[in-house]
Amino acid sequence: MVFQKGGCVYIMSNKYNSVLYTGVTSELISRIWDHKNKTYPNSFTAKYNCTKLVYYCFYPHIEEAIAAEKTIKGSSKEYKRQLVKSMNPDWKNLYDGLLEE
Repeated sequence: MVFQKGGCVYIMSNKYNSVLYTGVTSELISRIWDHKNKTYPNSFTAKYNCTKLVYYCFYPHIEEAIAAEKTIKGSSKEYKRQLVKSMNPDWKNLYDGLLEE
């Protein structure tokens, strides 16, 4: 899956779904790989073991994705949990599905 000019907002979680991290990227697969492999060992996702992709949404323009990320980051944890459940009710790791597309 290759995105062109646009961007994705995504949410990562730990294996217990107790920690949520919201990010934005124009290269979703490589960015999630970085999180899973703790490329940046001092980052929030590495510190809290957020290695599971539980939500993502593509936007045709990166500016839209950045605006959506800010909205999500400013929202409550319950809002984020409901957002994940709307796309991924079982909180499965969606990363492998990206690699198959």
